[in-house]
Amino acid sequence: MSAFELQRIALSTGVELDVATAGDPAAPAIILLHGFPESHRTWRHQIPELAKTHFVIAPDQRGFARSSKPEGVENYTPDKPVGDLLALATHFGKDRFVLVGHDWGGAIAWMAALQHPDRVERLVIVNAPHPFIFQKSLYDDIEQRAASQYIRAFRNPALDEQVAAMGLGRFFDTSFAKHVDPALVASERAAYLDEWGQPGAITAMLNWYRASAIVVPAMDETPARPAFLDAPFPPLRMPVLVIWGMRDTALLPVQLEGLDALIPDLSIVQVDAGHFVPWEKPKPVTDAIREWLAA
Repeated sequence: MSAFELQRIALSTGVELDVATAGDPAAPAIILLHGFPESHRTWRHQIPELAKTHFVIAPDQRGFARSSKPEGVENYTPDKPVGDLLALATHFGKDRFVLVGHDWGGAIAWMAALQHPDRVERLVIVNAPHPFIFQKSLYDDIEQRAASQYIRAFRNPALDEQVAAMGLGRFFDTSFAKHVDPALVASERAAYLDEWGQPGAITAMLNWYRASAIVVPAMDETPARPAFLDAPFPPLRMPVLVIWGMRDTALLPVQLEGLDALIPDLSIVQVDAGHFVPWEKPKPVTDAIREWLAA
């Protein structure tokens, strides 16, 4: 797709990111953050449409595709990509911006909005759980705990060697490809394998899970309950749009419960799609964002 260009940007955080940009650089900024196991291409359908009204910035986050992949789990704690996000906005001279995040990109977007409300003007979340609700659900909702056991598997350092032994193609076909529309993902297989095949990419992508502080109890475990789960949690003050693919088998609809208590200015749009809703059902996602921004 030629509706945007990809440029290499060295950030003050010490990493270099490939960044897709589109639209008028003088227009209000909208930053799109992808998740696992993708790249800026998550937003390939949204970028041209959003560029009609905004300057679109869609990075390949650290560890993904051809962006920098610093060694060590410590380089993937959430504060690091939040720092990349803020440095990227500053690079383009944008003090404030609309922030959109899917999956891990949504986790970073939640954190950035909570910690830096002076920078995030409006927030759009696509199938990415609020950190408080997600952690609470992993203790209180047995179905969500079961659906999240893959995180424990991803944190196993032996997985990297297992993937190498089976080969990326087989790993793709037996994991990722099983959770999305076969017709949609078949045409994208080569692009994914190219990105995953970059040196260090598999380990770097999995390090996002290993660096996270989220506790995922085993199914037979009764861990001590963190006190903060039963204490007040600070609300978000900017307008927030949550778009949710309701057939997501990893992040269940329980993630929408209680959001209104944490976000006074909340809009929710439910879509009949799975986890990768930005490209599974691109038009409803694009329309929801554009209409919400215009309202």
